[in-house]
Amino acid sequence: MSAATTTTALGMDRLAELTPISLDQLVERAALLIRVDRKYVLSYADAEMLIATLPRTTMALEIAGDRSFGYTSLYYDTARLESYRQTAQRRRRRFKVRTRAYDNGATFLEVKTRRGPHTIKERTEWTLPGNQSLDAVGRSYAVDRLAAAGLDDPGQLLPTLWTRYRRSTLCLPDSASRLTVDTNLVWQDTAGGARLDRPGLAIVETKSGSSPSSADRLLWSLGHRPQTISKYATGLAALHPDLPSNRWHRLLHRTFA
Repeated sequence: MSAATTTTALGMDRLAELTPISLDQLVERAALLIRVDRKYVLSYADAEMLIATLPRTTMALEIAGDRSFGYTSLYYDTARLESYRQTAQRRRRRFKVRTRAYDNGATFLEVKTRRGPHTIKERTEWTLPGNQSLDAVGRSYAVDRLAAAGLDDPGQLLPTLWTRYRRSTLCLPDSASRLTVDTNLVWQDTAGGARLDRPGLAIVETKSGSSPSSADRLLWSLGHRPQTISKYATGLAALHPDLPSNRWHRLLHRTFA
């Protein structure tokens, strides 16, 4: 999937009114590598309303004058899709391995593990090879991080799914809480090339400690509730209806059909 594409940024008029925060400031204030994530699926219009309703003391991540950034991720899984199945079956301990490329050219290899209610993300700088496979160094890093989380070596990891979207990141007035809004959502299978575009949707994710953030309470007041969604697993299920997907049945039929 090409990383070069032109998309419309979310609510730029409202985002432009917010105080900017640099990446270094955001990391210092709200890195949240160990966090509780709550996800919401909104229409694009509802996401813009949310941005407009946030407290004026909310700060927007700004890099080189931009407040909306393209993300391209490539997910890896076993031949039996163990990572997918762990998520679909609500395993307490589960993992995701992916590369993530940013508009500025930076690329990371990331390992995410789930431990109880907490999501733990670890990453290292990375260069994605032309064949998109994990080399011995990448596989060693992934296996080491999985072992640290108490997970077994999954065996060979294969490139499985591309995702692309634009993200705006907001730092909330709460201490160490933030909010991301992802739009222009695209999923593409690496095997058959099947593709799913959902420009009318937004995935909002709050990232905080164990207590809900002010953004969660605002979303609840607007009638939105957290939903079970995984960009990787739900997207793969939407592209492959033969996969077990009871966990996302309603979401798939109402939103991704």
